[in-house]
Amino acid sequence: MTADVGGAGDGAEVSCDAAGAIEAVVTVATDPVPPGLLAELIEIPVDRVEELCQALAASYERDDRGFRLVRVAGGYRFQSAERYAGYVERFVLDSSPHKLSGAALETLAVVAYKQPVSRSQISAIRGVNVDGVLRLLVARGYLQEVGRDSGPGQPVLFGTTRLFLEKLGLDSLGDLPPLAEFVPAAAAVERLEQALRPGDGA
Repeated sequence: MTADVGGAGDGAEVSCDAAGAIEAVVTVATDPVPPGLLAELIEIPVDRVEELCQALAASYERDDRGFRLVRVAGGYRFQSAERYAGYVERFVLDSSPHKLSGAALETLAVVAYKQPVSRSQISAIRGVNVDGVLRLLVARGYLQEVGRDSGPGQPVLFGTTRLFLEKLGLDSLGDLPPLAEFVPAAAAVERLEQALRPGDGA
């Protein structure tokens, strides 16, 4: 038995059993499900799994469903559609104790772009001690030890985890936005320094 699920606009027909199996597995999964695992479970080629997932994703978007099938952290998962973010935000308590502080977010950003990086390197970049923040981020599952530096003392090197990619909706670190987008131009920095520099009469 087959059913047309959109196939990204090409009218591709897919097996109801295979498509339904993908939906069922991804629905109950707590983490993104790799296409290789889906292929094993459903007993079809990985390429076919990718085709079915793309067709399903296209059908949900075409029908303007409240959820999307997306690929993140090397696997597939369901997540709410962006246009309904306002409703989801109302559901999620703003006072959630799991929110990260500004210091934690800054540290996470340093590791994301500089990894693998040591504790002392992170501290040097941020200008503050990061021991407590690093312990928090490791405990939350966003950072992990990825090795040791070959230098003196062989300090531990940190990197981001699969959970980090999942939370940001990224398939790989290559999907991070270019760092240059967040760095002001040299002229802007110079103007800022001049504005903040005390005047002769200050």
